[in-house]
Amino acid sequence: MLSKMLPWKYLMQRAAHHYGFINPVSFLARLRKFSQPSEVAEPIELLRAGVTFHARGLINTKAIQTNLDWVWPYWVEKQFKPGDPSFVPRAFSFSHVNLTHRDWSAVGLPNMALYPIVDPRGLITPLYDGWSLDFWLQDTQGTLYFPSRHADFQQRLNTDGRLQVESIFDTEAGTLTAITELILNAQGHPELTVSLHGQMPDGGRMLVAARPYNPEGIQFIEQIAVDSPHQFTVNKDTAIAFDQPSDEVYLSNYRHGDVATDVARNVASEQQSIRCDAGMATAALAFDIPREQGQRALSLSIDLSREQSRESTRGERSATWDEVLKSAAVLNVPDRQLQTLYDTNLKTLTLLSAEDIVPGPYTYKRFWFRDACLMMNALLAVNLPDRVGRALPDFRKQQKHDGYFQSQEGEWDSNGQVLWMFNRYEALSGQSLNDDLVRAARKAVQWIEKKREQAPGTRHHGLFPAGFSAEHFGPNDHYYWDDFWAIGGLRGIADLFRRHGLEDDAVEVDRLRNTLETDVQQSIDSIEPHRRQGGIPASPYRRMDSGAIGSMVADYPLQLNAANDPAMAATANFLIDHCFYKGAFFQDMIHSGQNIYLTLAVAQTLLRQGDDRVHDLLDTVAKAASPTGHWPEAVHPSSGGGCMGDGQHGWAAAEYLMMIRNLFVREENDQLIIGSGLRASWLNSDERLHFGPTLTPWGAVTVTIDGPADDRRIRLDTDWHESQHIPELQVAIPGYQQFQYREQAGAIRLHPVTDHKESMNEHSDVH
Repeated sequence: MLSKMLPWKYLMQRAAHHYGFINPVSFLARLRKFSQPSEVAEPIELLRAGVTFHARGLINTKAIQTNLDWVWPYWVEKQFKPGDPSFVPRAFSFSHVNLTHRDWSAVGLPNMALYPIVDPRGLITPLYDGWSLDFWLQDTQGTLYFPSRHADFQQRLNTDGRLQVESIFDTEAGTLTAITELILNAQGHPELTVSLHGQMPDGGRMLVAARPYNPEGIQFIEQIAVDSPHQFTVNKDTAIAFDQPSDEVYLSNYRHGDVATDVARNVASEQQSIRCDAGMATAALAFDIPREQGQRALSLSIDLSREQSRESTRGERSATWDEVLKSAAVLNVPDRQLQTLYDTNLKTLTLLSAEDIVPGPYTYKRFWFRDACLMMNALLAVNLPDRVGRALPDFRKQQKHDGYFQSQEGEWDSNGQVLWMFNRYEALSGQSLNDDLVRAARKAVQWIEKKREQAPGTRHHGLFPAGFSAEHFGPNDHYYWDDFWAIGGLRGIADLFRRHGLEDDAVEVDRLRNTLETDVQQSIDSIEPHRRQGGIPASPYRRMDSGAIGSMVADYPLQLNAANDPAMAATANFLIDHCFYKGAFFQDMIHSGQNIYLTLAVAQTLLRQGDDRVHDLLDTVAKAASPTGHWPEAVHPSSGGGCMGDGQHGWAAAEYLMMIRNLFVREENDQLIIGSGLRASWLNSDERLHFGPTLTPWGAVTVTIDGPADDRRIRLDTDWHESQHIPELQVAIPGYQQFQYREQAGAIRLHPVTDHKESMNEHSDVH
């Protein structure tokens, strides 16, 4: 009531004028002119996250640029160096944030939502958004070697039954190898372990350093206590234990300077603890490498039980990687990089679905329906339906009373995505949703009907209100992305309702879907031809630009149109011609980088169209992967590092797995298309090609191609949900005659298209 009685706008304008500030009322009014009127100007969650992000950036501004003699993380060493491709001028930037090397790799266990991360130069952040450990070498002359300042550094992911990041730091004085892994110790507690091995032929020492920062910037260390030569504790709550005693201890605070200076001067600490009011305490423990031995092995461990108690709710902690992935789809191809990327991202997707399905281990360690549903789709495709089934009941907790599945305000795509996923889960897994989720689906349908705009005479009549949508399309608008998701969700949930005997509900859903489809098509048709250019812009009020990538969702994954739809082909070609950079989709809005999962979405459309450019896009994506086989949300076009989002992005991992799966098996109406994306080089080798089992709406399918290059034979192994309801199996391998595969046909010889002597219709080579 008070807010209505007081003239707030007048008072704000008067105060701004008095103190010489810009008029906030007129400024906001002008700002809103760049977007369509909307009920939510910007989701409060994004504002909250942005404030937190830039608050860290302000601290970075204070701490870093006046202390460039400190040893900083890799992104700072690169981004603050003039002449480096990663350099970002600081000038009018009020906060300094990592915009060039947002790359890191998480270690963990498949059923535990703990994600210690390792940056591209081996910097380890044990706790979520915490401080870090770094590892240095020092030769006998006192010269220090820091990984963040050295180019000679290797990193790889070890995934054979485990999940380890191996970092190898090579210098003229010697080599330091660090292997980082999360394990369960003898007491069943989660424990981060780092195995260090230093090799220095002339002797020297390796150092373990506590650093008050992480890959985002400053993270405070207020106190460090050396409890014994075997252990030190950071901030009174996290102990780092060693299997051998340290030989020297160095401690420092902000006023004294970086501890690296004391190490270089060999001025060890007389005290056993240090406090720092600025939160910039540093420490280094030295471990000698005698010349006569020339090497030394050392292990350190950090008990993460306290972290686990904060993060975990499921309590499924004992499963091993082999146990969890024993049913997962197996890939075998001659391309070793593609093979490794598949195996690596299978573990990424599994790791990020330990509890809530989250799109990243750090920056994006939070739940969005959008990312979760697309990651779930990939989990189903690689035959891990249990991870989807156990997560779906939690969706209900985020549904509002009016039926809205809300990730954050002002985004209208989530209800369609949830309905689509409900149906995908049932259809692919063969399992049924419980009654509570079916009721939630009915409420979600009602929300879609009520949320549509009733604005006759406008281009957005019948569409969703203007909103922020998937945030990378631009200012608030009536995005077709939201409407296409609603159509796809309604189509799927009608099938689900029929499976549950809810025919009346299914009929009403079909009616709503038909109405929405009509309104969307009329909206698209109302756009001037010179603005459409034959494609579908992001919204009825936009020209063709990079935001049109959102409209591509109608083709993949929703398949609302035929594979040869001219509007989808025109949109894909426009994006490739105008919005690609160095072979990948470059998102101009927000991300301003090469986006991996959106590049793969375009590749899926090319695959449906039988366009060979799909392999060019797949090659570009593979080249953009980090040495540990991951992708950030967006790739910096010059540095090659991450410039947006999380450094190990779950949506990107999911789309890579979906791409590989669809090369072998993809759905098309009532057909399964087999092998339409297989590369000629794979088929021309003598190596076995294999993928599966992958789940489809009809059941599980495994594809195997065996035999020498001049006598290739294909076999399909199937496990249908219902023997009386099976799809048409169309084998469509490029370069070979297409044919329909009969159930129980066994191994069939593939005939090159140039071989007209034999007809595949006769199936004369069935064994």
